[in-house]
Amino acid sequence: MASTLSFAGLSAKQCISQKVTSARQSQKVARVSTVVKAADKGGPYGLGLEMAKTAGKSMQSGKAKVPLALEEGEMPLNTYKNKTPFTGTVKSVERIVGPKATGETTHIIIDHGGKMPFWEGQSYGVIPPGTKINSKGKEVAHGVRLYSIASTRYGDSFDGQTATLCVRRATYWDEEKGAEDPEKKGICSNFLCDATPGTEIMMTGPTGQVMLLPKDPSTPVIMVATGTGIAPMRAYIRRFFVEDVPSWNFTGLAWLFMGVANSDATLYDDEFQECVKRFPGQFRIDYALSREQNNKKGGKMYIQDKVEEYKDQVFGLLDGGAHMYFCGLKGMMPGILSMLEGVCKEKGIDYEEWLEGLKKNGQWHVEVY
Repeated sequence: MASTLSFAGLSAKQCISQKVTSARQSQKVARVSTVVKAADKGGPYGLGLEMAKTAGKSMQSGKAKVPLALEEGEMPLNTYKNKTPFTGTVKSVERIVGPKATGETTHIIIDHGGKMPFWEGQSYGVIPPGTKINSKGKEVAHGVRLYSIASTRYGDSFDGQTATLCVRRATYWDEEKGAEDPEKKGICSNFLCDATPGTEIMMTGPTGQVMLLPKDPSTPVIMVATGTGIAPMRAYIRRFFVEDVPSWNFTGLAWLFMGVANSDATLYDDEFQECVKRFPGQFRIDYALSREQNNKKGGKMYIQDKVEEYKDQVFGLLDGGAHMYFCGLKGMMPGILSMLEGVCKEKGIDYEEWLEGLKKNGQWHVEVY
């Protein structure tokens, strides 16, 4: 993922008509491009094609004890900046999608030694090594790319010393050659995905306040994610169900809608299924698998189609004060907004007024890239 674009302050019509080009122009930090197509034979990147499971390594039999001092104090924000970045160290990099996934996504654990604390829903900036030639012909350092953090403040080891990133390798497919063009690969995502234990990473942040969790842990939370937009959702789910934080004991309903191409592209499903098993009345997950499922009209099943299947329950939860979180490619939002507008019309609800009400009440959280 890369720099965030919040729809929180826009009207519904502005949200729908928001253009990718204008969004990019308004952002000072570039987000990483999506993977177009990845080589699917032979494990071309050194990680092989096998999907690494994370639940066994990052979940305990019961809720994990954590250093509760990290619950105290003000929210960390921009602790490290571009001119004074922090140097973290890679602990591990694992492929977390199967062989038939439409790209390569990795689970990267970074050791920050407790010196770069953050809250769930925030992002880190990464400055890839090397330089580039800017529009003025001058050699300059690469810019910062933002990545939503995929762990809670305690990290996968529950000690507050690490953070996790979920990174999809950006590659570009040359249709004429019928192969990837190595000259056009994403600089930062490939640097991160190719990193080995001990690799040093220049980091900025943490940044972001749009995706923070509600202060009241009894608040129902509806999560809608596509691809690596699962990162903040994984952090939430681990805070809800994996860690023992007495001062923030989640008692609400957590409902995840996850959109990916196929079953091999699901991310952290082993962790989520374990959480469903342990907390069946509190956590549910629904997948939209565009290449394996059909929507009610017989077309491909996209994330908005899956949410629409449960429109009455979703609208009921929102009417009751639930918070709704969206994270993923910016292209998902027009379809979702259009679907919500259609549902409002069916129900005789003023869509503009309804959506503005959610934003005003702080129930609407969007981060896209």
